[in-house]
Amino acid sequence: MEPCASNENDLAPQTRDFYRHVVTALAHSQLPFLVGGAYALGCYTGITRDTKDFDIFVRPREVGAILEALARAGYRTDLTDAVWLGKAYFGDAFVDVIFNAGNGLAPVDDEWFEHAVDGELLGAPLKLIPAEEMIWQKAFVMTRDRYDGADIAHVLRARAELLDWPRLVRRFGPDWRVLYHHLIVFGYIYPSERARIPNAVMQDFNERLQQELAALPPTERVCRGTLLSTTQYVMDVGRWGYRDARE
Repeated sequence: MEPCASNENDLAPQTRDFYRHVVTALAHSQLPFLVGGAYALGCYTGITRDTKDFDIFVRPREVGAILEALARAGYRTDLTDAVWLGKAYFGDAFVDVIFNAGNGLAPVDDEWFEHAVDGELLGAPLKLIPAEEMIWQKAFVMTRDRYDGADIAHVLRARAELLDWPRLVRRFGPDWRVLYHHLIVFGYIYPSERARIPNAVMQDFNERLQQELAALPPTERVCRGTLLSTTQYVMDVGRWGYRDARE
């Protein structure tokens, strides 16, 4: 199987130079990492975004070593958020060193590496985050200024038959409604493609929903909206008395 590669000809020369610098620095470190973000999305969907950021995914235990390697390569680094993100800056470009989702629900673990996809950037081999884990992490991004649902729809359109559906469903666990939401919206976006989502998956979620409808709702007043947006549910937990699900 040929390595997955985005169309590098669509990138500005300075962007290609930045990507090359990052990959070279990380290769010299000999530390394990996966490439995600706009580059991986381009590999999976053909959608190219010329950005000045480069997303790499690492296990939590290796964040410090990765940041140190990038610092030795000339980047200014910091641990931006202890839950999920470090950064490395190089001029007006930067590297996001991601080790979890912003809500803490999608940590980078060994399975990300076990199912990584072979990729190629500027002639250099690398590993891409799996499409399943890309969907898992992006599914919870639903803020006022950013919603990753379109990215998920494009990945589903491009790779529905190639996905490991049991693993994807398992990844969401008790948060299955979030995945169900994206699958329903996919069928709305692409009516002619909706049959590409396995019937067994949709039937499973339908049965779960019916079971919930037949049961009494929880008595605890909890707001899970804070797992989707840190800003849009402040009123719910601050004034209306809902428990913040992040606790």
